[in-house]
This record gives sequence, structure tokens and C-alpha cells, in this order.
Amino acid sequence: MKVGILTMFNGLATVYSLVNVVADHIKMLLDEGIEVRLLVSEDLDLKERRGIFLDPRIEWVKVCNRFRGEQITWRDYSSPKVPIHDTFMEEAETIGKDLVTKLEGLEVCMLHDILFQGWHLVHNVAVRYAAERLPELKFIAMTHSLPDESQVGQQVEWPHSARYSAMPNTIYVYPTKCGLKALSRQYRVPVERCHVLNNTLNLLENVCEEVLDLNRQVDLTSPDILIVYPARFTTGKRFEKVAMLAGAIKSVSTYQVKVVFCEFPSMDISESEYKGIIRQKGIESGLELEDMVFTSDCGYPDGMPRAAILDLFTLSNLFICPSFSESFGLTVLEAASRGNYLVLNEAVPALEELGKNLEAYFMRWDARNFGFATQESYFPSEGAYYEEHGKKILIEMEHNHVVNAKMKVRKRYSTAWVFENQLKQLLEQPDRHKDSRV
Repeated sequence: MKVGILTMFNGLATVYSLVNVVADHIKMLLDEGIEVRLLVSEDLDLKERRGIFLDPRIEWVKVCNRFRGEQITWRDYSSPKVPIHDTFMEEAETIGKDLVTKLEGLEVCMLHDILFQGWHLVHNVAVRYAAERLPELKFIAMTHSLPDESQVGQQVEWPHSARYSAMPNTIYVYPTKCGLKALSRQYRVPVERCHVLNNTLNLLENVCEEVLDLNRQVDLTSPDILIVYPARFTTGKRFEKVAMLAGAIKSVSTYQVKVVFCEFPSMDISESEYKGIIRQKGIESGLELEDMVFTSDCGYPDGMPRAAILDLFTLSNLFICPSFSESFGLTVLEAASRGNYLVLNEAVPALEELGKNLEAYFMRWDARNFGFATQESYFPSEGAYYEEHGKKILIEMEHNHVVNAKMKVRKRYSTAWVFENQLKQLLEQPDRHKDSRV
């Protein structure tokens, strides 16, 4: 499939929310192997491209913005009372003829505010000109602002009526369900022709290069629960306990769970030996081998930079610290500051003191501090202890408004979810209606 995205952008500054929305749509399509043709104004400076816009798979096509050798001035026709300027129809036809050529070969064309915005009225009419000459092309017309119901029940003259009438082979899209009725009233189409396509948040858009590199090797955004544990690679940090609790949480739920160990070197134990123990314990508790990631295996043998750790905490939502001994626990603050649910070792005084201030969830593991050493025993078994607390932790996370919202942003409003549950259906089965011009 080859999909066109018609935006008529003159610039790509991310301060404009529509630029970010289009970027996420491009990511969705490219991630699914769909060819993308991005149609923009011929005056766009391609040097402005950043992020996903630099992807070499995008076919950039510039659309005519000249009439009789002069740059076309986009005029705001938000009100039908504004007189149409003398050369409007000729300008629209000139752009329309160019669009016929530029849209050829596409199966679907996504329109961003082209049918809605008053200053895009000339492009609205131009697209209709092209649509009449490309009868097999399907259009998905997205409106990103509050629908204009001001002309409902009113007779609007052409070409102003282009903003208030249906277009052939077109379905209409709004980012939230609450706007569908208003959308149908603006374009005078049945509400069945109006659909929801939520905006998304690309969690990786502003993270550092090290995290982007790690994500290219390991999927950091799909798991429901992502646990990040940065620590020196010593048995005293109890990496295996993190894996065991993570496995228990996975085994008592339907959630996808992944653990990223951001370890840095220690001489306490053989690295390969300790990794083997951790993996074995994690698998025995319910994890798959691919659910456990060591950043030293991903090109960072000396540990991830601190900025990368903070970015990873921004992506994660659960922090587990079963450490044997701590003098403070700075990573606890770092994880908490990024909205992670905290599970700490109550037997370590520093973690207990810090955790009480942060309202953390406590479990008990072996500990050593201030002249004492404890060794925990679990009944009926350590595995049962983890499963019991795993259930409680999940309930706490789901009832914690901040953590629950973060979990939903990771999954429900991800580009992967929105594509699979919304955009995919719009691309494959858009409505086909042969409307005439109003």
C-alpha cells in the first residue's frame, strides 16, 4: 500500500502540534512497512527536517504554490461572508492540476485540516478538482480543531460551501469520539462516515541517542510494565530478586513485563556467572529470556550515561530495589521523579526512611546495615511471597492515578495501538460515497 499525506506545510517547527501529529502518523505507517508520500508546499525548506522527517523512506513531494509566476497568498475564508478574491478559482485549478499528477499512484490520501481550515479553502477546492479526476483514490479527511457548526441549516454558496459539504470517496476523522456528531453536521454527512483517530504520544521522540540505540535493539515501548534497574553488578544489589518479582508479576497477570538491567562493572562475581543466575531465576519465576535485558550486552559494558538512565526512567513505570545495603538510594529519587511506582526493601534503614517519605510499597529481603544482618525466610515459599505481593503491587499501580495514567499512555495512546485499532481499519476499508458538489 502507498499512502499520501497532504499537509501543505510551509514549515516543520515542532511548536505546531499538527507537525507532531503528522510525524506520529508517518511513524505508524513506516513501522508497518507502508510507503509514505508526504505532500507539502513548494516553499517548505527541507533543511528544517528533524526526527522522523529525516527518514529516507519518505517520498517528499512539493505541491504548486505559484500562480502566474507569483506566490499564492493563502487568505482566511473562515467566514462565508468574506468575499472570494478574483483569481481564487484559477489558483485552485492550477493547484488542482498539479495535485492530479502528485496524487497519482496512491491508494489513500490523508488530509490534515485541508477541508476544515479557512486559509486552506483554495486547497480544499483544489483537492476536489483532483478527486474528480482520480475516482479510485480514497481520502481520509482529518479535522484537528473544533468542528464548525455555524452553517448548519444554512445555504452556503460555492466555493465557501466546500468547507461544509461532503467530498467523493471520503471519510471524516476527529481525534475524539465526542466530536463526531459535530463533524457530521459540519460536512453534512451521516455520522457513520465519521471516525475516531486518537492522537498519540511518541515516547521516544525526545530521548537521548543512547536510549534510541537501545530501543533499536530492544523494544522498550510495547511492554505494559517496564522495569529499569541501574546498579553496580554485584550480588549485594540483588539483581536476581528483581527478576523473580518481575516474573511473579507477569505470571499473575496478563501484562507484558520487561526488565532492563543497567549494570556497570564490579569485581565481586563473574559477570557471565551472575547473568546466568539472574536469567535462570527470572525464567523460573515466569519471565521469558527476552524479557530480561542487560545493557552491557547492548554495547554499554561500562554502564549507561546518567542522562540515559533518567530517560529510561521516563519510559519505565515500576522501580524495584531489593538492595542488600544502601546509604541513601539516589536511584529511588530518580525513579520517583519520573513517575515510577516504587517497591523497596523495608529491611534496609535508608530505603525504609526514604520510602516512607515517598509512600513506597515495601517488601522484605535480606539486609545488612549499622551492625546487623538479617536473613529473611518465606512461607510457604519465596515464589509464593513474590506472587502474593505481585498481585498487591498490580492493584496499587492500577489504583494510583499517576502510574495508571502513565501505563495507559504507554499502551493505549501509543502509535502501535492506534494504528492497529484505528488507522489500519480506516486505510483498509474507508467508506466510498459518490457525493456531488454542493
